[in-house]
Amino acid sequence: MALKTYERYLARELVSASAMVLVAFLGLFAFFDLVNELQSIGRGGYQMQHAVIYVLLTLPGRAYELLPIAVLIGSLYSLTVLARHSEITVLRASGLSTRQLLRTLGGVGLIFVLMTFLVGEFVAPPAERMAQELRLRATQQLVAGQFKSGVWAKDGPNFINARKVEHDGSLHDIWIYTFDRSAALQTVTQAERGEYSAATGWRLINVTHTRLEGERAVVDSVNEEAWKTALSPDILSVLLVSPERMTFLNLLRYQQHLSDNHQETQRYEIALWKKLVYPMAVLVMMALALPFAYRHDRMSAVSIKVFAGVMLGVFFHTLNGLFSNLGMINSWPPLVAALTPSFLFMVAAVGMLWWVERR
Repeated sequence: MALKTYERYLARELVSASAMVLVAFLGLFAFFDLVNELQSIGRGGYQMQHAVIYVLLTLPGRAYELLPIAVLIGSLYSLTVLARHSEITVLRASGLSTRQLLRTLGGVGLIFVLMTFLVGEFVAPPAERMAQELRLRATQQLVAGQFKSGVWAKDGPNFINARKVEHDGSLHDIWIYTFDRSAALQTVTQAERGEYSAATGWRLINVTHTRLEGERAVVDSVNEEAWKTALSPDILSVLLVSPERMTFLNLLRYQQHLSDNHQETQRYEIALWKKLVYPMAVLVMMALALPFAYRHDRMSAVSIKVFAGVMLGVFFHTLNGLFSNLGMINSWPPLVAALTPSFLFMVAAVGMLWWVERR
């Protein structure tokens, strides 16, 4: 069905204003990120060109976080300017209802919903991983572990400790502790390093097995052996990319791995639901911007409303982080922690629309 003239006009104004705000935000954040990276220049082989490439690679992740906020501010600006020029008044006098306006905004919003999802799922995660790998290679650092003793993971009856994890996923100084069903230690395996191949899986190099048999220990060594484990570089990549910037599939895979090993999954379940809920926040932001279009304003008032949009965007971003942390601390259902900020803003949007309609 062909778009009506006013729908094309509104869509053009909303998209151009939101894109302008997004570009401005990305430029601002890129500047601050680059300034922050200056302190790392000179560490290892990390130079200015590495810092610039690193910041550019993190921009898709920034865009994913900022898209709903940019849409809110862009919609506020464009709708308020249209109201100032009496164009919204003319549309309403021509018989355009609030419901029809919301439907038009929703159609434009679906473009941004799809864009947010695609960036968050297919662009930001690989770019973020490339950025972290570039930084680790240039600074000649190892992937950080959860403890000073390195990275720990559970795989069935095995507790695995890798003292060093390289940016390519290879492991060094590996210790594998195998327990029986009564939680008694059976075997300690130590390997100099572990290398992964998609075709053959893991191979351990310079391996020493220590088996506990009653009151004695039996030790044997091999130069190389296959290692069967559910761990993979994709699972270990959670050390490079935060849960909020992982792909849905990787989040699901790692959450399932933790669940199978009876480990805490709350943080990853919340991130999983946010992957589904967050793109829809764009529609909430557009609905929140609509009530501001129902008044004639001077240019100074337009500036005040844009500033209010910035504050609302910051508040929404803060609420997202706050409820994620509260959900983990209080063991809330993951869907509740992920959905609450958008739900609260939707309630505010409905309340404001009801108020302006009654006036």
